[in-house]
Amino acid sequence: MLVIGTDVVEHYFAARAGHKGIKAARALYDAWLAIVEAAEWKTPEDAKRAHPKASILKGGRVVFNIKANNYRLIAAVQYRDGVLMIRFFGSHEDYDKIDTETV
Repeated sequence: MLVIGTDVVEHYFAARAGHKGIKAARALYDAWLAIVEAAEWKTPEDAKRAHPKASILKGGRVVFNIKANNYRLIAAVQYRDGVLMIRFFGSHEDYDKIDTETV
């Protein structure tokens, strides 16, 4: 998959450098990114098979849990074109404050 929008995550990590658990979150995000970049998902079911705890939403959106659900990443996926666009990255608390279908 071609992953775009990584600047959303980079900004989040930069703003929280030194916070407790952020290094572990970064390492797990990096692992997630490597898996996704190597993937060739053609359907939402492919994403779900690769990440069983992911939530498939309407409109091609997928919510991924990062660091045992401490962080959430929302992506819009265009399966036909092989593109995943990161739309949101934040703590579970941050996630609870947003509308997953419009972010």
